[in-house]
Order: sequence, then structure tokens, then C-alpha cells
Amino acid sequence: MEKTTPLVSPRDIANQVAAGARRVFKNLSPPELYEHALRNGEATLAANGPLVALTGDHTGRAPNDKFVVKAGASAENVWWGKVNRPFDQGRFDSLAERIRAHFVGRDAYVFDGYAGADPEYRMPVRVLTEFAWHSLFARNMFVRESDSARLAAHEPEFTVLAAPTFQADPATDGTNSGTFILVDLEQSLALIGGTHYAGEIKKSIFSVMNYYLPLKGVLSMHCSANYGADRDDTALFFGLSGTGKTTLSADRGRTLIGDDEHGWSDRGIFNIEGGCYAKVIRLSPEGEPAIFATTRRFGTILENVVVDPRTRALDLDDDRYTENTRASYPIDQLADADVGGCAGHPRNIVFLTADAFGILPPVSRLTEEQALYHFLSGYTAKVAGTEVGVTEPKATFSACFGAPFMPLHPGRYAELLGAKMRQHGAKAWLVNTGWTGGPYGTGRRMALAQTRRMVAAALAGELEDVATRTDPTFGLAVPTAVEGVPADVLSPRDTWTDPAAYDARAAKLAGMFRDNFAQYADGVSAAVAAAGPGG
Repeated sequence: MEKTTPLVSPRDIANQVAAGARRVFKNLSPPELYEHALRNGEATLAANGPLVALTGDHTGRAPNDKFVVKAGASAENVWWGKVNRPFDQGRFDSLAERIRAHFVGRDAYVFDGYAGADPEYRMPVRVLTEFAWHSLFARNMFVRESDSARLAAHEPEFTVLAAPTFQADPATDGTNSGTFILVDLEQSLALIGGTHYAGEIKKSIFSVMNYYLPLKGVLSMHCSANYGADRDDTALFFGLSGTGKTTLSADRGRTLIGDDEHGWSDRGIFNIEGGCYAKVIRLSPEGEPAIFATTRRFGTILENVVVDPRTRALDLDDDRYTENTRASYPIDQLADADVGGCAGHPRNIVFLTADAFGILPPVSRLTEEQALYHFLSGYTAKVAGTEVGVTEPKATFSACFGAPFMPLHPGRYAELLGAKMRQHGAKAWLVNTGWTGGPYGTGRRMALAQTRRMVAAALAGELEDVATRTDPTFGLAVPTAVEGVPADVLSPRDTWTDPAAYDARAAKLAGMFRDNFAQYADGVSAAVAAAGPGG
């Protein structure tokens, strides 16, 4: 267990860390990483085999602590603002030097692999961290190299250096707090510190791919993807957290490509990852049997899940640490998954929204202009109690359904999406997985079985010849009938006991859409700008 292998890297940062570290463990197997994590006290073992880690104060991403170094070509390409905040090159280099010193006398764990299943567009990456379980996380989430010769010759094009126990000094370092997620696109290096939350590792690389892929004409997307009878029947599912992106793409009748990050090239769709990072709070074997099964398997990492101290049984219903409990597992743990991670061009694109106002139709067909409008809007709604101060549904807009991870102007991604939709004839749908019969607190959540039926009908072409009505507020084409779904469900206004209250709330939501879209109006065509409510 103490045997180490020499670390060879073209990146000085990795070489220097290796030179100062007490021991360097490179590309260990999952059983070896289990042993290290347990021996180091980083995690515990649960019944049936998953590894359980607690992430302390950070049980999710820290968006206010993320910065991008403003230097070189990226200074011109990055869309600077609230999401992509600039960081000084000198301060970045100083922090990198201090992190190197932090590793002196400590163990270091290295994972070498790829971001991107398509060999033509994949990026060789290296993750160097002080936690064994973080190295297992990287192994689960990125594309693994099975050929030992190629692995030995691996040269990363981007390196993540993660030091969870290292704290920055905001006064000296220019960070927002002791936590930092810093991306230097020119030096191909990301620094992560002050947080044990492993999701920062995967999202840092996703942000990097979202920078480089569009520059090569490839659309990078925050979406899940699956295909039907063959790889040419591909569907994409865009959606923010809680909208059902993972749930709806894990369809027993279809093959999963990936649950979170994909690229769309001239060759088709490819998964950027090699694993899944699913929310597991209140997960049930009845509702999501495939994902539930992964929480009972060796190789899975569970974050912030409660475990009985004696029996080591899991309690997925307990949210004492966070609502954002997570499972990280390699995609080959799912029986209905394509481990190759590549498929054809999508026939259907589904935008998922959890509308807590109870206004949007449960399913509607979008024109190309409406698709781009809703892609740029990236709408969902937070419900009361999810954040301090949220006492009623709160509209949330996140461009491209993933604004925190998009370094370029949202218009760049929308332009690519529109071009690829036209070239390949992809249809677009808006699906509301949120509330009906009234807003949150009055109405009810859309029944999952009905949502699955509507999505299945759309993907199977059943709605091609179905008559539609035009939603008077949002201008959406809403099917008047879907087999297996009650007719009144398809018309949100009819599910409200007070139609006048529905009209008032619809007008209010439409105003929120218009106010949000004003920031993009000058950068899109008049047709796209007019494709929203009241356009």
C-alpha cells in the first residue's frame, strides 16, 4: 500500500507538488483508494459497499468564490460579469506557490483521464488532490483510460490542483473568503481550496470545456442525453437542479448517454463525463430504481448521506446535513447506459422547467425562435423554504440552463444551438415538471407518471399530428390531447379554481421573463426577441 510510482507531467505545478509531497499515489484502483480514504479517516464504509464522505460547511458549490484569471486570449473571449469575475494573474501565481508549499510533507493523489468521450474532442486532464476520496471521485466522473501504456504516457492539457484543507487569506489573496475556485485558461490550471465538496472538481473542468469546445464549433451543453431504438434517435434534456433532468433521462425504454454534460459536434452527441453525480435525497427504489441501486454498490461515493453508526445502513430521507445529498458513480453501474458515451444528432430537445407558479403548460412544442428564447432564459422557480428569505415562489433564470459554468457570452452557445437545430432538423419542447392547479402551497406537483408519458409521446412522434392551442400569454403550441394524460392537465388555467388569479399570476411571470431577457435582446434577432411572452 505504501508503494508509489514516479509522477511525470509536462506541468511544472504537478512536478513541483510531487517533488515536495511525502508520497504520491498515482492512478490507484478503487479498492486501493477505499483503503486510503478509510485509513486516513476521510470517509466511512456503508452497508453494501458505498463510501460515505461528509463535506462540512460546503454541501454544494460556492459560486461567490469562483473566479477566472483575466490574461491572454481568454481576456478577450470570456464574458466578464457576475458569473465570470476576473482574478489577478499575480495573485493566482502566488496562491499556486503557497499550495505547492501546502503539499510539502503531505500525501498527494493523482488521477489521469479525459473530459470527453469522443476521441476527436476529448481533453486529457489531471486531478491532483490531497484526499483519496476526491481522487476516486475524479475516477468516477471523468473518462477513464484502460490501456496501461497510454496511461503511462498521459500528458494532461489541463490540471486541477485541489487542496481542501488549505484556506486562502482574502486580504492577501484577493479571494472572497477562505474558499476559492480559480481557473487560469492560459496556464491550463485550476486551483481549488477551502472546500471539501467534490462537485467543484467536475464543474471546473466542465467550465473549461465550455470555453474550448465552442471555439472549435462544438456546442457544449448542461444537459442529460439518451437514445431510443438506435443511436440516431437521440434526445437532450436541459434543466436546472430539481427539474427532473436525471430522472427523465433515465428511461427504461431508452439508453442513457450521460446525465449532466455533453458536447454536440459535427459527428453527433458525446458525453463529457464518464460517470454520474445524482441527487439522492428521498430517493426510492420505486421512483428511480436504477439510481437507487447505485447507492448500494461498491465504488459509489455518497456525499452527506446519513448512515446508522452501528448497522451502517443508509437513510436517504434524512436531510440533517443538506438537501443536496449526492451519489457519484461510474456510468457502467447503470445497466441501460452506453459506456462509449457517443450517439447521433438529436431528433428532440427538451427544456425542463419546474414552474412553482403553476402557469406554464406541462408540454408544448417550440419554434426555433422560441427554443432559443427559452434556452437563453433558462427558467425555473425556487420554492418557499429552499433559501433564507424565500417565502413564495421565486423565478430563477440561468442562461443556457447552466450560466455558472459558461465562460463565453450566452449568445455564442445559442447561436451554435440554432445552427445545429436547423442543420439536423431537431424538434424542441418545453416541459413543465413543476406545479399545476395553483402555485406552490396551493397547487400540486405534476405527477411524474404523467410527465413521463408526455415526454415519451413527444419523443415517439405521437404529437406530430395532434391539434394544438396557442397559450395566450406565452404563445406556446400546446397539444390538446396526449394519450394517458387527462385533458384538463394540458390546460393550466383550467386546473385553477380561480381563473382570474391564474391570469394575474401569468401576467406577472411574463413580466419577469421580459425583464430578464432584456440583457440579451440586443444580441439576438428580432424574431428571437419577439418569441417570448407578449412578443
